[in-house]
Amino acid sequence: MDTETTQSQPLWIALGSNLGDRLAILRGAKKALAKIAGLRLVGSSSLYRTAPVGGPTGQGEYLNAVLQFEATLAPFTLLERCQQIELDFGRERQERWGARTLDLDLIAYGTLCLTTTDLQLPHPRAHERRFVLAPLAELVPTLSLPGQPYRVAELLATLPGEDEVTRATDLLW
Repeated sequence: MDTETTQSQPLWIALGSNLGDRLAILRGAKKALAKIAGLRLVGSSSLYRTAPVGGPTGQGEYLNAVLQFEATLAPFTLLERCQQIELDFGRERQERWGARTLDLDLIAYGTLCLTTTDLQLPHPRAHERRFVLAPLAELVPTLSLPGQPYRVAELLATLPGEDEVTRATDLLW
């Protein structure tokens, strides 16, 4: 499969961490993503403190954010690079929705709709996750995810649990 597409597309990647030095991990992941050939960082949300969603009880609080890129990388190549960055930061895939040093999720890649066993675009649960929609709405409130009739700010406004996601105004990254 080709590693690059012919035309630059907007891309949004969600980042999350709830193990280790979360801030340092997210800063490092942001730098690692920005160094990937075929990606150009064009926007960065604030950091958000979020309660864990799903998974085992007793997990620590997450730090989450969304980065916006212009990308020419093919989606599967991008997925491989993101998974390698997760490994580089100590990610272990043992338990679904379990605690993790780093989680990188491809949220949307232009208008691409893709469903395979390894990759779904847009992310199949992005529209129902406050920890994704809050930072995404900060960057692009009028964006409509492919296949969604509503803008991200509208989707965010319909979700319950406002207290579970708060902007970390004391943290810069």
